[in-house]
Amino acid sequence: MSSATATEIDRPTRSDWIGLWVLALALAMIVLDGTIVGVALPVIIRDLGLSLTEAQWINSLYSVVFAALLLTFGRLGDRFGRRRLMIAGVALFMLGSVLAAMATTGDLLIASRAVQGVGGALILPSTLSTVNASFRGKDRAAAFGVWGAVMSGAAAVGPLLGGWLTQVASWPWIFWVNIPLGLGVIIAATFFVSETRATDHGQGYDILGPILSALGFGALVFGLIEGSSLGWWSPKSPFTIGSLSWPMDAALSPVPVSIAAGAILIAGFVWREARRTRRRQSAMLDTTLFRIPTFAWGNLTAGLVAVGEFSLVFILPLHLVNSLGLDVLGAGLVLAAMAAGAFIAGASARHLSARFGSPNVVVLGLALELIGIVGTALVVGMSLSPWLVALVLLPYGIGLGLASAQLTSTVLRDVPINQSGSGSAVQSTVRQVGSALGSAVGGTALAIALGSTNFREVDAAQFASAAGTAVWAAAVVLALGLGSALLVRRAAQR
Repeated sequence: MSSATATEIDRPTRSDWIGLWVLALALAMIVLDGTIVGVALPVIIRDLGLSLTEAQWINSLYSVVFAALLLTFGRLGDRFGRRRLMIAGVALFMLGSVLAAMATTGDLLIASRAVQGVGGALILPSTLSTVNASFRGKDRAAAFGVWGAVMSGAAAVGPLLGGWLTQVASWPWIFWVNIPLGLGVIIAATFFVSETRATDHGQGYDILGPILSALGFGALVFGLIEGSSLGWWSPKSPFTIGSLSWPMDAALSPVPVSIAAGAILIAGFVWREARRTRRRQSAMLDTTLFRIPTFAWGNLTAGLVAVGEFSLVFILPLHLVNSLGLDVLGAGLVLAAMAAGAFIAGASARHLSARFGSPNVVVLGLALELIGIVGTALVVGMSLSPWLVALVLLPYGIGLGLASAQLTSTVLRDVPINQSGSGSAVQSTVRQVGSALGSAVGGTALAIALGSTNFREVDAAQFASAAGTAVWAAAVVLALGLGSALLVRRAAQR
């Protein structure tokens, strides 16, 4: 097995190209798990007796844990070897999948998703930084095209696969499917993925950084998800952790306190990482990267794209099943329009990028996404045919594929190769934070529009109207994403 440092510039070998597809399979496994659950949620909710808030946690906790640990594991991969951490992550992800498949209560399923999140956080930065370290020039553009297309395609295929497995077998199979995939990745990675690591790690270890980021992101998402059930300002229902209870006669509910605490912790984390970077100490977050305009604006765009996507993936399956009466396989088929669009885009994104430039392709992708999501909001709000929903999702999927495939290379295009681990981990963290916020925002908008976290209290027409309102919230996020993509293009042209 060959070994490489992050500074080697040799042309990729045949083994490297095979390794790229192994990395893509590892990526597909964890990205699938971010979306495959969504279409099965109506059945999981029914079987385990979950509330809308608990359903949000099943989606969001995976992304929260994922995001909280990505920066830490990205740095560990730089130091100790990215392939080594990826293989460990796949093994842990498989363990979480087994626990999730065997879960008999909502709490057990939510805890299992947290284990999967830890495994995913080990895998994702290792795959992207390995690609960044192994390929150069035109080869890197092609490799990033594959990586981005797999990310967008797997995310879009998830609902179809989840619907099919839930319909023909049962919902635990959306987790059992990870076992053969994981075994295949571990075996193939041993033979075809080169070990890479960075050469400059800074001084010392950043112990407090991971704690601040994890607590900050966790508190922020907790506040967003629990707002509808606990009360956005005044206490609405009891809140208990172990032997501790939040008093119902308190002036504030725990929600605004949690959101404020999350914001303060995240600000403290950024301040501390900036200080460690200035002192040339080891830091989770290399804040100097945000001086690169394409990196800074590109990450903002990637985060907003993820918020819009995962808001939609959370809302639509519930609408298709509860409002339009489809089974989970039918809902998966409707959402497969996103997959079709993403695959169409994945096949052409690299060629469009070569002709027009990656930033222009990102802008085009965001414009198509916005057109698609506005159409979806209109169709969903009027409770029209599910196949009309599929039709308006097609341009959204095409835009998603174009934007996702080229955002990766755009964000990292000006990042020094020796900082690829940090840059990759930051970009992946932003995507996962967006994913967690997307499920939280989508579920919260839906709960607010319904006036309740218990959707069993409303009829199909009311649910459709509320779902349409929630999709409009996602459309606003994507409009902001298009604005930031225009700033990326402007920065790239300087």
